[in-house]
Amino acid sequence: MHGPPGRPSCSPAIADATERYTESRGEAAPRPLLLTRDFGLVWSGQLISQIGDGISKLALLWFVYAITGSPLKTSVIGLLQTIPPIVLGPIIGVYVDRLPKKLLLVVSDVLRAVTIGLIPCLIPVEWFTVSVLYGLVLLHAVSTAVFGPALTAAVPAIVPPRHFTAANGLLQATTSLGIVFGPALSGLGIAAYGSQEVLCLNAATYLASAACLMLARFADPAAAGVRAAARSSLWRDLLEGLRHGIARQPVILLLTGTAALYTVGTSALTALFPVFARKLLDLGPVEIGYLWSAMGIGLLLTSIGLQWVTDWPLHERARLVVSTSLLSSAAAVGLIWTSDPYIAGVLMALIGAGMGAFTPIAWGILQESVPRRMIGRALGLYGTAAMTAAIISISLFGWITERFGPQTALLGVGLALGLTGLLAGRMKRTAAG
Repeated sequence: MHGPPGRPSCSPAIADATERYTESRGEAAPRPLLLTRDFGLVWSGQLISQIGDGISKLALLWFVYAITGSPLKTSVIGLLQTIPPIVLGPIIGVYVDRLPKKLLLVVSDVLRAVTIGLIPCLIPVEWFTVSVLYGLVLLHAVSTAVFGPALTAAVPAIVPPRHFTAANGLLQATTSLGIVFGPALSGLGIAAYGSQEVLCLNAATYLASAACLMLARFADPAAAGVRAAARSSLWRDLLEGLRHGIARQPVILLLTGTAALYTVGTSALTALFPVFARKLLDLGPVEIGYLWSAMGIGLLLTSIGLQWVTDWPLHERARLVVSTSLLSSAAAVGLIWTSDPYIAGVLMALIGAGMGAFTPIAWGILQESVPRRMIGRALGLYGTAAMTAAIISISLFGWITERFGPQTALLGVGLALGLTGLLAGRMKRTAAG
């Protein structure tokens, strides 16, 4: 897909042919908007499924909070989504290195379509309890725990190394577009039909994503290496990944620690945002959806802006993480003192803009620094650290919100994001040295 912006589709475009033609004439080919044909297909599928995710995420949180009235029980949704990456992350990393990325991605999308799409549509209303929803969320999280690292590990198979950060930014842009459109549509859908019906939309979006992935071509060395991997034990592969990530490349270990701290702030904010907005601003689902969309706009703008920093050296990208983390920190604290939903919308956009730089830059560093045969294990270590921080954060901040109020919780979120910036500054000095 390389058509006009804002026109996602799974149809191949002519950018590859144009690039080959200009190269044959000795001309420098301009960089296509979506980098390569196959990346365009992956991006299109992600755009569709991320909008579905944005729709369902608010519906999940709103359903639990409307039924229970408990911030702590609402935060259980976030906890269930983080358990599989923590428990299974290192093992998933090994199999991401061993198995074809395309197979892992397609199967994960189909399973997600069933768990948070088809099943909610088929369950009678009286049986669709909070406990049933918790079970579906856990199964969905297992599939997502495979999909995430497989997608990040697949980037080197579909784009050249100089475009890694740009590709990560474009993939994050699909997340931000999902945040922009998904929650607003979800709020309208919840008000008109109810949470259960809104969840049904996810089945179609995940199946569309799987179809796009089926059309993409992956230069994936994993399939050729399965026989060699079979001769190596799971334990040996795990140890090899840990040695590489901890002993041989200190910047990877520092990056993983920074990611864990970043996740403390962002996971608490996203998991409990409906609670914050309802308690501080007395807003309903439609207005909360619009505020969430404002955060997505900020995230989108930063994701697009990263296209111009993809060639920056590591220490310059780390400096960008410092400034954007401090921006998010200040905006999160600012939410404590505003009762105006319009000002809150501006602050949410600033939070999104500040959050947008970290993940694409972090993934780009991993993709550049780690051998392709080991990138799944590096991502497993990175994801386990981040999700462990997330589960601690969601539990802690859910309790803080219930015990001390949303103002104290937001202050803690701002502190965590500020400390992320300080630790990223240490990473910048390490890289520069």
